Amino acid sequence: MNGALIPHTPIAVDFWSLRRAGSARLFFLSHMHSDHTVGLSSTWARPLYCSPITAHLLHRRLQVSKQWIRALEVGESHVLPVDEIGQETMTVTLIDANHCPGSVMFLFEGYFGTILYTGDFRYTPSMLKEPALRLGKQIHTLYLDTTNCNPALVLPSQQEATHQIIELIRKYPEHHIKIGLYSLGKESLLEQLALEFRTWVVISPRRLEVVQLLGLADVFTMEENAGRIHAVDHRDICRSTMIHWNQTHPTIAILPTSREIRRSHPDIHIIPYSDHSSYSELFAFVAALKPCQVIPIVSRQPCRHYFEDSLSPRLPMPLIPDSVQQYMSSSRKPNFPWLLERRLKKPRTQGVVFESLGEDTEQCQPDRDSKVKKENLSPWPGDLEKQPPRCALSIKKQLLPDFCSKEWDVSDPFSLSEGIVTAVPDPLGLSVPLKSTDEGFFSLKTREKIGLETYVVPKGGSDCPATTGNQRAWMDQASPLSPSTRAAPPLTAEFRGLALKYLLTPVNFFQAEFCSKSFDQQVEKYHRTLAEVRRPVQNDTPV
Repeated sequence: MNGALIPHTPIAVDFWSLRRAGSARLFFLSHMHSDHTVGLSSTWARPLYCSPITAHLLHRRLQVSKQWIRALEVGESHVLPVDEIGQETMTVTLIDANHCPGSVMFLFEGYFGTILYTGDFRYTPSMLKEPALRLGKQIHTLYLDTTNCNPALVLPSQQEATHQIIELIRKYPEHHIKIGLYSLGKESLLEQLALEFRTWVVISPRRLEVVQLLGLADVFTMEENAGRIHAVDHRDICRSTMIHWNQTHPTIAILPTSREIRRSHPDIHIIPYSDHSSYSELFAFVAALKPCQVIPIVSRQPCRHYFEDSLSPRLPMPLIPDSVQQYMSSSRKPNFPWLLERRLKKPRTQGVVFESLGEDTEQCQPDRDSKVKKENLSPWPGDLEKQPPRCALSIKKQLLPDFCSKEWDVSDPFSLSEGIVTAVPDPLGLSVPLKSTDEGFFSLKTREKIGLETYVVPKGGSDCPATTGNQRAWMDQASPLSPSTRAAPPLTAEFRGLALKYLLTPVNFFQAEFCSKSFDQQVEKYHRTLAEVRRPVQNDTPV
């Protein structure tokens, strides 16, 4: 992977491993070659900056969502924030890298000084005439494409290499020509060959989309027998395919590359046409810019010592602004509203929901004017009179009117009061109220997945700092079966509601409406608790 995390900044270029990205928050893509997109896929969910052509190819080839792609015009300067409040900004300018369609160099200017990231590029003297570079700016750090940074490797210019290819094809006027290429790049070479020999160039549909984006001459076709020059995948140039092609028609193959490749067939020709800068071009580029330091992009070619005489004195590293430090150290988790939105798109499930005790009891006032959406819990219309619930914890008394009378309220521990439900201590020492299914459903498992807090209130006495006054009054209110009277402890709200809805509801109604696994578990827990409470009461009863 040829990418970099720029130290002391939130900038990452061609670097897509979020686990190793550390403090990176601004991601840039120089071009669409596969060695610069390792880790980039359709699951990418962060803003990404690139050129317009790269933006189009990124969405088409890797299916990255358009909502994350930020296309920046080449040759223009763009101001981007480097913190969350917009206090610190930087300027980024995109410069044509002369490497492949959409490839650019990034010139970053900000609190960190001036940084030029070349990505893969083929140097031409015209680059120094770019407005962003010809103003005599001091480049503090130059990230340099060092693919061909080898004094022993002498490469011709692209014009000279193109001339060599033309002369080679002229030696074989009756042959078909196979040009081995990568999936992106050297489209301008194909155009020159088509115009020189007045023939169609046969290309794949994928490459045809690229040449149409570039606005090249109309010399390309997908018809197999339309022309004598064919652009093929470089991996197809091998001994077996050459034998097959020559059985049909005399054919030669050309590999325009500076890489060292072993020829497996005499009709395979390697021409040193490269989209990367040669050593002499790199030396001229660094000598003209005179940066303070050079950092090689290709780690296998550490050639900083080649340019030591062309460097300017090093400058001290500027301090990172506080707002930028906070931005770089902020959580890298996905935006919660976006994740929650995805969860809410799932079908709504009916059942039991756990909510905060303090929040719900404060909202449980009978005189609240808020209107809550109602649902008829009965499968038989007319059994229940539709009324708005008094609060999230209240249970519709119409379900069992005979058991909700005032007389039963006083004498039975499972009675309902006007505003609140008597509670029983949970075996784990936790009191967890229930929320009506009318107000939406999130199970505990779902809450954990989307990062919601599990609302559990610890049961404690008056000295418990985690218990508010309202909660304390709710949990410590008098009950006929309080521990001080050696009777069963009061039931918690969830057990009270479960008893009424489970034990006193027809089985077919229960199965139709309540299918949550957590609901069944709470019912089982209720029965165990009730059995444990009744056992000591029966033992203490006088015979």
